[in-house]
Amino acid sequence: MLITQLRNATVLLEFQHAGRPVGLLVDPMLAPRGSLPALRYLGPRRHRNPLVDLPAQADAALQRVTHALITHCQRGHFDHLDRAGKQFLRERQIPVFCMPHDAAYLAQRGLQVQPLAGEGRQPFALGGQVTPVACTHGRGWVARFMEHGHGYLLELPGEPSVYLAGDTVLTPPVRDCLQRLQPDVAVLPAGGARFDLGADILMDAAEVAQAAALTTGAVVVNHLEALDHCPTTRAQVRALAQHGGWAHRLWVPEDGECRHYPVPTVKSDAMNSVAAEA
Repeated sequence: MLITQLRNATVLLEFQHAGRPVGLLVDPMLAPRGSLPALRYLGPRRHRNPLVDLPAQADAALQRVTHALITHCQRGHFDHLDRAGKQFLRERQIPVFCMPHDAAYLAQRGLQVQPLAGEGRQPFALGGQVTPVACTHGRGWVARFMEHGHGYLLELPGEPSVYLAGDTVLTPPVRDCLQRLQPDVAVLPAGGARFDLGADILMDAAEVAQAAALTTGAVVVNHLEALDHCPTTRAQVRALAQHGGWAHRLWVPEDGECRHYPVPTVKSDAMNSVAAEA
C-alpha cells in the first residue's frame, strides 16, 4: 500500500483491487491557503485556514483518485470535506464511501454516495473487510456540539491492515481497535485541536504516544500544522517518539510525502501457511 499525505487529514491510499489500481482519497480538504474561516477567534494564533497550500505533488496525486472515504463532514467540518473537495468529487463522479448518517447530506450535494451498512465488520466494495470505529471528537461540554463521525479499519487482500482513526480523542473503542485488532498501520490525528473555550477535541502528541503504546504496528501521524486551532507540531511528535522508543515505527509525513507499506512478513507467512493447508 502506498500512502500519500496531502495536507491535514487528507491522505491518499493506493492499492490494487481486481487487477486495477485504486486511489482511495480520505477526507478531501482541497481549498487554497487562507480561503476558509479561522477556527479561533481570540489571540495571536487566529488565522484563516488552511495555513498552508496543498503541496506541489497534489495535482498528480489527485489524478490517481478513483474512490473517496469520508469520516465526518457535517456541522461545519470543512477541514475534512470542504467546498473544493465536494466540487472535485462531484465533477469527477468519484464514488464516495461514508456512514449512513452522512449519506443523505452528501447525496444532496450531488455526490455519488455508497454508504456502508452501518456499525460492525462488513464486506468492503474494494475487497476485504471494513470495520467502522466510533470517534469521540472532544471531551466535556464542547463534545455535545461536535460531529463525531467514524474511523475505519480496512482489511484488504494482499495489503497491510490500515486503521484510519478520524477525528477523535483516545477512547475505549479506539484503544480496543489498536490493542485487540492490532492494525499493521494506524493513521492517527495529533493536532491537539481546541477552540478558544473548552477541552481538546483531538488527540495531541502525548495522547498519540499513549495510542502508539497499544499497538506493535506502524504509526502515521497527521492533522498537523494546517489549521489555526491545532497547535501540535511535527517536531513535538517526533521528539516524543524518540524519547519513548517508538520512533522506528513512526512516520510524521510532510505534505506531499508518500511511503510504501508492504504486508508484514509474519502476516504473509501465516496466510501462505493457511493457503498451503487448504
